[in-house]
Amino acid sequence: MIKIKNISKSFHNKPVLKDISGTFEKGKANLIIGASGTGKSVLLKCIVGLLHADTGIVFYDFRNFTEADKETKTEIRREIGMLFQGGALFDSKNVEQNVMFPLDILTTMPLDEKLDRVNFCLKRVGLENVNNKMPSEISGGMKKRVGIARAIVNNPLYLFCDEPNSGLDPQTSIVIDELILEITKEFDTTTVVVTHDMNSVMGIGENIMFMYKGEKLWDGTNSDIINSGVKEVDDFVFVNKAMRSLKA
Repeated sequence: MIKIKNISKSFHNKPVLKDISGTFEKGKANLIIGASGTGKSVLLKCIVGLLHADTGIVFYDFRNFTEADKETKTEIRREIGMLFQGGALFDSKNVEQNVMFPLDILTTMPLDEKLDRVNFCLKRVGLENVNNKMPSEISGGMKKRVGIARAIVNNPLYLFCDEPNSGLDPQTSIVIDELILEITKEFDTTTVVVTHDMNSVMGIGENIMFMYKGEKLWDGTNSDIINSGVKEVDDFVFVNKAMRSLKA
């Protein structure tokens, strides 16, 4: 479980996040949703420590990450897996080396054990026998799966996914969503997904935080969102439905 309290962040005196609190539950797909520019990715970066919030506290299973000493922060960071927008694979490394990277920098595991773990994770995301391929030789959907394999290679307790379906076709997006949900259940992770994709919301949104202009306006499940009673949420759902109809 991850709990955030009163998170605020400004850039050049312009507020981007305004007093956001919420809980992301263990073993569930927790979604942060909203239109582009609402502060979703900034909030994610504040939670994982890539950005320092101006105010507020982040708890990882009751450990105060914000005020923790260096040793505790390092320990928590070792428990985090991250799928970046676009996959963020190293172009100069092959698939095997990309997935192994967190093990190289975070562990003293022997090479044979690293290889076993890499192969297990690649198999788990449906990518066997691609170890020696370079990122330029695989599709966008495969890159995302390699990114997921890398994110889970260190057995994380917390999995963060920033716009995992960005740039993917609808069918591949569904595959990635289902894979994220399956891994969340299988490994009982606290998974946080930033997205503006209503397919993801309706498909895997077990615990949803809706953001609007840097504020949290609503939270609930994908079965609740259709009848949220919040105008901005209703507008977001309607616009996304209309866009999906045009693409169909």
